Amino acid sequence: MDTGNAAWMLTSASFVFLMTPGVAFFYGGMVRAKAVLNMLMLSAAALAVTGVVWTLWGWSIAYAGTDIGGIFGDPATGFLLKDTMVATDGVFGSVDVKDAAYPHSIDVAFQVTFAMITVALISGALAERIKFSTWMIFVALWITFDYAPMAHMVWNGGLLSADGAISQAVGAAAHDFAGGTVVHINAAVAALIIVLIIGKRKGFGKEPFRPHNVPFVMLGAFLLWFGWFGFNAGSAFGANGTAGYAWVSTTAATSAAVLGWLFTEKIRSGRYTAMGAASGMVAGLVAITPAADVVSPFWAMVLGLIAGILCCLACGLKFKLDYDDSLDVVGVHGVGGLIGTVLIGFFGEGTGLFAGGDAKQLLVQVLIALVAIAFSAVITFIIAFALEKTIGWRVTEAQEITGIDLTDQGERAYDFAGTASSIIKEVK
Repeated sequence: MDTGNAAWMLTSASFVFLMTPGVAFFYGGMVRAKAVLNMLMLSAAALAVTGVVWTLWGWSIAYAGTDIGGIFGDPATGFLLKDTMVATDGVFGSVDVKDAAYPHSIDVAFQVTFAMITVALISGALAERIKFSTWMIFVALWITFDYAPMAHMVWNGGLLSADGAISQAVGAAAHDFAGGTVVHINAAVAALIIVLIIGKRKGFGKEPFRPHNVPFVMLGAFLLWFGWFGFNAGSAFGANGTAGYAWVSTTAATSAAVLGWLFTEKIRSGRYTAMGAASGMVAGLVAITPAADVVSPFWAMVLGLIAGILCCLACGLKFKLDYDDSLDVVGVHGVGGLIGTVLIGFFGEGTGLFAGGDAKQLLVQVLIALVAIAFSAVITFIIAFALEKTIGWRVTEAQEITGIDLTDQGERAYDFAGTASSIIKEVK
């Protein structure tokens, strides 16, 4: 066993795990004070439910099971991590991990954190109006039937992988380094489908929905940037040059995206906002994810700048198209993920149109993005529609007005009444 690589991958898994609490604070700060606990709880459920499903059959469907049609692995082969939780050298799966040797259990740990953060991202679109019980059931079903098969298709030699049928037909290897399709496009499409099924919050488009705690938003964004070093550099599967390259390109792209978002805001409103800086960070991180190992530092910054500008503009589309994506999951993760995935066809070193290649790389990137969109849309629609027609997604209108924290969790994030009472007692 290479202890250096093992240590780096365990560290990376811990970094990526931290991203879900980062999302919780990022989203939690954006909602109104009466819904912040519920927002944090949705991320807690993403961690807990995914951890159980992954241990039971999710890992097997994604990586350990016998391949079925290039779409998913047999859930029985690796059920309950059978033949995986042993201290043997090597990494399970088809990912190229040159000179890396560490137990399979470390790869299980690393990959489950990706599943956790992906489903947690969806929750931002559904803020302030869904039942916690329905969300937990959705997480279990979506990880089973959507995320795990998508991970198999892209990262375990399936349909959307570099060795898959689409790549072979086009004559170019599809590339998704750390999750443009599996994580960001997948989550954003799922979020959009659910939003269209469950409908808008009461007052959407008529009253302001201002973030109640912008420092929470900034804290979440900073935690995400930190965690993303495990997300991208960890996807090198070793303490090696690719990890360093991904770290640098991640920082370059994200920095440029922050500036792109802020300059766009300045032109539109005359201000540079903290919300804009936080959102720009996430947009840049999303866009560089699929391309972190194949774009030069220059093209990384160009990619990030494009993402910062376009994601900023895209977040306003929900008002024009009249869909209530509460915290802009579609505008940031959908648009950012699509930008990063497709622009590999232009900026990828040696393969992209602008970097020594031809149109084949662009074609294969567009095709895998379209297939990922279609797969996520169909699977999510079936799950979300079934839940809507059985147990239902929405809390009642009265519960939504009162505040979902109090009606669903039975708690308040801020005990203003208690604080006021204690002050009065002290004065007396």
